[in-house]
Order: sequence, then structure tokens, then C-alpha cells
Amino acid sequence: MVTLLHALKQRGGRKGIASLCIGGGEGVALAVEML
Repeated sequence: MVTLLHALKQRGGRKGIASLCIGGGEGVALAVEML
């Protein structure tokens, strides 16, 4: 998540998406928009 936010700031991006593995065959996807 921190890597995504840093990359968006560095490259001037506005939107990004990250997938997070939480183990046990489960996962979460997060959509982020810079304000």
C-alpha cells in the first residue's frame, strides 16, 4: 500500500489499485484515488 502511494506521488498519478493477500486463500483489493 505504501509503495503504491509513493509511486502515485512520484509519477503524478491519480488512481491506483493494490491487491493484498491475507492468507488462507483470501485476499482484498483496494482502489485508491489521490486528492
